Amino acid sequence: MDSNKTIRIGTRDSELALWQAHTVQKKLNDLGYKTEIIAVKSQGDIILDKPLYELGITGIFTKTLDIAMINGQVDIAVHSMKDVPTALPIGIIQAAVLERANTLDILVHKGNLDFLEGNGTIATGSLRRQAQWFHKYPNHKVVDLRGNVNTRMQKLNDSDWNGAVFAAAGLERINLKPTDFIDLDWMIPAPAQGAMVIVAMQNDDFCKEAVAKLNHKETEICTQIERQFLKTLEGGCTAPIGALAKINNNEIHFVGNLFSIDGKEKLEIERTVSLDNWTDFGKNCADEILKKGGEELMKSIKESLKK
Repeated sequence: MDSNKTIRIGTRDSELALWQAHTVQKKLNDLGYKTEIIAVKSQGDIILDKPLYELGITGIFTKTLDIAMINGQVDIAVHSMKDVPTALPIGIIQAAVLERANTLDILVHKGNLDFLEGNGTIATGSLRRQAQWFHKYPNHKVVDLRGNVNTRMQKLNDSDWNGAVFAAAGLERINLKPTDFIDLDWMIPAPAQGAMVIVAMQNDDFCKEAVAKLNHKETEICTQIERQFLKTLEGGCTAPIGALAKINNNEIHFVGNLFSIDGKEKLEIERTVSLDNWTDFGKNCADEILKKGGEELMKSIKESLKK
């Protein structure tokens, strides 16, 4: 090991992003690596030689860190895997996936759940959560909610909404999970929800080798299946897509779905495959959904998102 090299860990500056970066830092330090954390604020004014689209950079949460890596300001970056676009920018690779935490979505509420029986207003910025909520509660209202988890929790407290949907893992990681919540075990999570991914530069053997030691194989396989399902369905557009793969003994159980934005239409698939046969599993499940009406549904989603 090159004992003089310090691995610079890039992260966004939200509390959750910093928690994730510190977790990776501790794991690398325990292995004997020197590290430093560099928190990068989103700056839209970074000048590059090439336009962003030529580098294939699309993700709203990952863009700033991608640029910092390509410009050589940081060596690796840590992300919530569900925020990372399925196609990584040219020159950047997935170097490790950490062992997955809780995959569930939860409803944080105000202590009274009567609204579930009647009319209610819940908040989420996710098309997937919105569509699944409408599917189950068609007469509810869903309002948009954005920002990091701290901001969203504050907005919920300051509002007259009945509740808001969060990923359990994010709230658990920074001890923000309140007592008034219910597990939404009927809601299929986002592909790779609850998993953290570390990306590195393709030509950086030192960092790739260091980070590979943190990879959790089972999580890597499950998230790859879910992201393959997502990539095959979406083709670069945002849509209400849920996916969850789980390994039991020598089998992988997968459930995936695609909804219309209003939640009225639902296409779902549930399949099991042996562990040594998973390579195209996510793609095959998505192809089946596309054949069963998914292609038309994706077209109408893309149309409605243009408006």
